[in-house]
Amino acid sequence: MPELFSAEWDVKFKELWNSGDGIMAQLRKSRFNSVVAFGLDGEDQPRCVLTVSEGQLVSIGAPAHETIVWDLRAKMEDWQDWMKKPPSLMKLGLAYTTRKLKFNKGDYAAMIKEPGLSGAFVKCFELMSKAALS
Repeated sequence: MPELFSAEWDVKFKELWNSGDGIMAQLRKSRFNSVVAFGLDGEDQPRCVLTVSEGQLVSIGAPAHETIVWDLRAKMEDWQDWMKKPPSLMKLGLAYTTRKLKFNKGDYAAMIKEPGLSGAFVKCFELMSKAALS
């Protein structure tokens, strides 16, 4: 079982994202292009950075010099809980309002109003879990 946000986890997550069961096709319809980071609350740098082009996850890894658009942070205990049982949209909303999930960058309210993005957001956590548990 790969450690969350490790190089091994990154490879598995990218494969799952771009697979037929992933979210690439859904995000391609929304013409989603972005740089998304995940990390631990309180750390200066994120643990991993994803570059998405037309829905496809083209790169993932440690931060380099990307301009991050979305930066999501949480405590390791919360990430681990979400990997054991991926959260629903309602649970993610609760995590956001209670500050368990922090958006250091990005607009949670705008994202959640867009069905194509909010569905992909939930699916992202499912894929993260699959990558961590494989």
